[in-house]
Amino acid sequence: MMNDETKVYQAGDIVQAEVRSGRYVAELMEINGPRALVKVLAVLEHPEQGDLHQPYNPDVAMFHERRALSYTEKTTVLLRDLSPHAGEVPNYAESLRAAVTGSIQALDRLNRWTGKALESIRQLEKEYKL
Repeated sequence: MMNDETKVYQAGDIVQAEVRSGRYVAELMEINGPRALVKVLAVLEHPEQGDLHQPYNPDVAMFHERRALSYTEKTTVLLRDLSPHAGEVPNYAESLRAAVTGSIQALDRLNRWTGKALESIRQLEKEYKL
């Protein structure tokens, strides 16, 4: 069985590319050793915000704002960060909207979880008589 690093890609292939915590549909433009140049066609997952080395910590020295790569923007990625893309290429604007909406929903769910967890631990704190 081949892993992603041993797959044979060619210029013109439509691939999924992992780039700085985001995931995109892209056209492979060229391969240079262990890297490939790709052209972004759609956004599958919006990049995460904040410090990736300290996830979910709002109290970091620099809270990074990461923008999605733009339509037809070219970037280099390691071959291991590519995978084949099956199916149609989504419309860029629609895919960006869906990716942002998905990120907002995930953060809202995390925020609601945090509120419930805090409520539970405060109740336990009372029960423990701390």
